[in-house]
Amino acid sequence: MKKIFGTLLASCAVVALALALTSCSKNKKVASGGLTIEEGTLKIGVEVGYPPFEYFDADGTTPIGFDIQLGAEIARRLGLKVEYIDTAWDGIFAGLDTKRYDVIMSAMTITEDRLANYNFSKSYIGNAQAIIVRKDSDKGINTPADLEGLKVGFQAETTSDFYMRNLRDNTGLNFIAEGYDKVMNAYDDLKFKRIDAVCSDSLVAVKYLSEDNCEFKKVWEGVAEEFFGVCVGKNNPELLEKVNKALDDMIADGTLSKIYIDIFGGDLLYTIKDSPYNK
Repeated sequence: MKKIFGTLLASCAVVALALALTSCSKNKKVASGGLTIEEGTLKIGVEVGYPPFEYFDADGTTPIGFDIQLGAEIARRLGLKVEYIDTAWDGIFAGLDTKRYDVIMSAMTITEDRLANYNFSKSYIGNAQAIIVRKDSDKGINTPADLEGLKVGFQAETTSDFYMRNLRDNTGLNFIAEGYDKVMNAYDDLKFKRIDAVCSDSLVAVKYLSEDNCEFKKVWEGVAEEFFGVCVGKNNPELLEKVNKALDDMIADGTLSKIYIDIFGGDLLYTIKDSPYNK
């Protein structure tokens, strides 16, 4: 998805809120070379605010979503409790570098640039870009080319941002770019007609298109060209191996398909069938 631009330096500030899903006794630090930072717990860095992957439940404090369910299941299969660290996206890699958490699971696209600095699990879902408009839109938007001269919203420093920049650079398309810190803010502005369209991950669009009394419609979707994975530090190959085994087992026993259906309403296993990262 999400978030395809280069990683920030480790000195970037990380604003984090620990969200433990299970009560934890006082943790003991693992000796150097241990599987996780704290014994018995898998700490997962996320940016809560990217539905349906990670967002807060109605109580405003409980994280829910696809990555949340998947992370909890991976931790269970590793015999660990799970703890989520809500982190601003622009510092999420710095948090892994400074060992605030063991892995990142936040709809993160696997890229060659990122693989130069971090390890990634096998991909667990594939994604494309989509253009969403209001159902009552009279702008005649059916393809990216129809965005000429219009206001287009997307989350800044994400794959959608990258896609729109490339579109402008490669085709000369002239549109008014509206970048947002959170994708949900882009959809809010579309709802109130402050912008004409939203470009977002097709998997994110599912959340908004499935809501009761939905005011949006999808007018275009590209080909799946990006794949999400669990980001692990280069210095922890053992954890990477165990995460990959958990994912393989979840595919084999149907658990991953069940999570797809629960969140997206259908089995999306086909989206990773041709992933170059699952060979």
